[in-house]
Amino acid sequence: MTTSLVREKKIKTNGIWLNVAEKGDEGRPLVLLLHGFPETWFSWRHQIDYLSSHGYHVVAPDLRGYGDSEFLPSHESYTVSHLVADVIGLLDHYGTAQAFVAGHDWGSVIGWSLCLFRPDRVKGFISLSVPYSPRDPNLKPSEFSKPLEMGYTSLSFSFLFHKKPGRAEAAFAKHDCKTVMKKFLLTTRTDFMVAPPGTEIIDDLVIPSEIPEWITEEEIQVYADKFQKSGFTGPLNYYRAMDLNWEILAPWEGSKILVPTKFIAGGRDIGAKETMEYVKGEMFKSIVPNVEVVVIEDGHHFIQQEKAKHVSEEILSFFNKLRTTEFEIEAFGVWARKMDPDAVKSTLSNLAFGNVLAAAARDYKKEVLANEKAQSSNPVNEEVDLDELMDDPELEKLHADRIAALK
Repeated sequence: MTTSLVREKKIKTNGIWLNVAEKGDEGRPLVLLLHGFPETWFSWRHQIDYLSSHGYHVVAPDLRGYGDSEFLPSHESYTVSHLVADVIGLLDHYGTAQAFVAGHDWGSVIGWSLCLFRPDRVKGFISLSVPYSPRDPNLKPSEFSKPLEMGYTSLSFSFLFHKKPGRAEAAFAKHDCKTVMKKFLLTTRTDFMVAPPGTEIIDDLVIPSEIPEWITEEEIQVYADKFQKSGFTGPLNYYRAMDLNWEILAPWEGSKILVPTKFIAGGRDIGAKETMEYVKGEMFKSIVPNVEVVVIEDGHHFIQQEKAKHVSEEILSFFNKLRTTEFEIEAFGVWARKMDPDAVKSTLSNLAFGNVLAAAARDYKKEVLANEKAQSSNPVNEEVDLDELMDDPELEKLHADRIAALK
């Protein structure tokens, strides 16, 4: 898939330089896409193209320590506090008070933390593969690995923790970067990736005999080239900072995620059985009350690449729905400002608010679409005041006729 129309640039945020890929007009609603392990912005290539073609300004950074973004050697620089601050810095750079956000794997962890720390900056959030989990006050993440210390190794725990620095890097170094990428990206395992005693995870992962249709050798090479240059220490430091995250999140213990969210996962993802039971249960819905759950039954972990069209459509439909709600509120404000205050009060007291809102939005949408059509046919892209459009006698008559009909 071509990415020739994607613009890449470096942005200084939260004291470090992040490489970002973007596509779409900056005046459009901002969508921020956060990748996971072991990926780069390139994992969102399909969604960048799809969402930008449907009216969004799409920005996908290489997270700190990944790809062409700045690397910091200490795992203490990879806590959720640092990562959320990076995201806030990007929003500030683009002059955006709120953005639509989607995350995969570690990008989901960052997105959930953003919703927890700064819900005012998120219009809507989509998490791929990793659901929000409440903090256990009695169990640090590193303590999950205690049963594994008898010999078994796990991707997320004793295999990666800072108590054994360099262990994972040494295991990865036994293979060339393309082999490492194939072992992760092409895995079809549904367990929690625990290797038997004496075996490292990377050695236990099996490359399938054939490359699946959803990715090419050339695309895998794109990842391999980036990790050959950047190494794996930065990405692995995210896992090594998990105990620090546990301490940081203590003040938010028991908090709910109130931002509108959608959770998307493959039915054959890593840990799929346990994840499906959790997201379909009452606990998940109680702590994330405004959530939609979508399961793509034959999907695996790297689902935005494997099921690119399905995931892209799910993202677009969710963000469009939130845009419609936002549009209706804006439309009602325009309508109310143009009406006599007493008339507005009387109307709202006698009619269902939803009907008035929908009617105003329909009229307002017609005006905006007409205005955009006129602008697209005019070589000079001038800015038009929508309030001036509302002064049109015919539009005011249309509003009056609509209210009369509703009455």
